[in-house]
Amino acid sequence: MEQELPPIIRCQSCGMPLDEGLYGTNADTTLSKEFCVYCFELGEYKEPKITIIDMVNRSVQEMTNTYEFPEQVARELALAVIPYLKRWKT
Repeated sequence: MEQELPPIIRCQSCGMPLDEGLYGTNADTTLSKEFCVYCFELGEYKEPKITIIDMVNRSVQEMTNTYEFPEQVARELALAVIPYLKRWKT
């Protein structure tokens, strides 16, 4: 029988996997279990006016520059995740 992997908990703004040290903060300074430190601080988005297109492009840039993903793969991953996150659902 195959063992199931636990689901990846992702920032609900940028899609980055969340782990200790990467959680943003709520207005009361408690850790946010939904958003990362790069997107969310003291209960507010760090970039409230960023568009979903800009977020996808930023994610692609991060994956290609930092993790050496091929650009097409990075874009496909970003588009498969980011539009479905809490921040971007309408």
